[in-house]
Amino acid sequence: MNVAVGSLEQARNDAWSLPLEKIDPANADRFQNDTIWPYFERLRREDPVHYTADSAYGPYWSVTRWNDIMAVDTNHEVFSSADGIVLSTLESIAENEKIRGPRDRNAGGFISMDPPHHGPKRKTVTPVVAPDNLARMAPQVRERAGIILDSLPIGQEFDWVDKVSKELTAMTLATLFDFPFEDRRKLTYWSDMFTNAPGHGPAKSWLHKKEAADECFGAFAHLWNQRVNAEPSFDMISMLAHSPATRNMDPREYQGHVVLLIIGGNDTTRNTISGSLYALNKYPEQYAKLRANPGLITSMVSETIRWQTPLAHMRRTALRDFELGGKQIKEGDKVVMWYVSGNRDESMIADPNAYLIDRERPRQHLSFGFGIHRCVGNRVAELQLQIIWEEIVKRFPDIRVVGEPTRTHSSFVKGYETLPVVIPARN
Repeated sequence: MNVAVGSLEQARNDAWSLPLEKIDPANADRFQNDTIWPYFERLRREDPVHYTADSAYGPYWSVTRWNDIMAVDTNHEVFSSADGIVLSTLESIAENEKIRGPRDRNAGGFISMDPPHHGPKRKTVTPVVAPDNLARMAPQVRERAGIILDSLPIGQEFDWVDKVSKELTAMTLATLFDFPFEDRRKLTYWSDMFTNAPGHGPAKSWLHKKEAADECFGAFAHLWNQRVNAEPSFDMISMLAHSPATRNMDPREYQGHVVLLIIGGNDTTRNTISGSLYALNKYPEQYAKLRANPGLITSMVSETIRWQTPLAHMRRTALRDFELGGKQIKEGDKVVMWYVSGNRDESMIADPNAYLIDRERPRQHLSFGFGIHRCVGNRVAELQLQIIWEEIVKRFPDIRVVGEPTRTHSSFVKGYETLPVVIPARN
């Protein structure tokens, strides 16, 4: 269940021998082969506010320690989201400009807005993820989780990502949108097309990505036109269509909200569902604890969200010169908060590389962010994870991971493309 020793050992040697200025923590190859850890360990120790001058993403700052990440995440007056929240390659920026023209500052949805625009638009969709509505949704999520699990083959290898993680999140997201349920896996496909570079995931080329985006935006324009001309209903599209804060937004802004909600509603939960099973197999003593005491599911969910960190980073842009950790950040500089590193910060979390489902403070993690942009759907993610594991432990004493996962080639989405498993037949 471990990464090949040679590759990790090679990465460790490389991470500690490179000149500091040559370390580029956003190298997506390292995320795909799970060898990122020694690079972040060295940066936390020796250069926690680190400048990479030359990379596929252009120049950028990396913030790798918990307290520094919090300082950036909670200071929207200095660190702006309006120029985008993801570290994009220069190639992707150029290709998107060719296809869609210069970036619209509203094209990233409300997560890419600063006050005063951010708050009212975020509040438009928060009722659907409020505790009372989640309580109403829970029986439906549980029923669907049961249907998914009861359909799994016993004694045969299958892909957990496809059969379980993608399916449950697609069902839930389709409900939140009131999207045609029979087409729910389009939401998964579109999310993968938005987040993968050509040559990775389903994306074959920049034109292929554009075609998928156009299909997505066409489908959601149709939903908007349906909802705006109907009585308000309790789904995200109707809320956007009827709220005074969003009903007159232009199409590019609406598309930005759609992309944000699809990716946010898909990747975090899906990759943590996969990550939980992978981690429990990697740490079998923790799986034994869970089997012995299903009451640990709640803390296991939070520990997995920390250990997995399904979105590895968020980016900001400095609105003015600012000193952080003794370094001078200049106006206009890109600043990347590496949640994946902050969640392994030895100064904040005891034994941070271990997976411990009974941690004293399991909700102490950075994976949902902090400040005004804290993940709006964090409780939906936790609900799905809680329920799927309650239903798993009722049915299956053991689910065995039988090979290493195929990981996502991305320094943003830290996830799994495939995870081969077997549910052993009972005697």
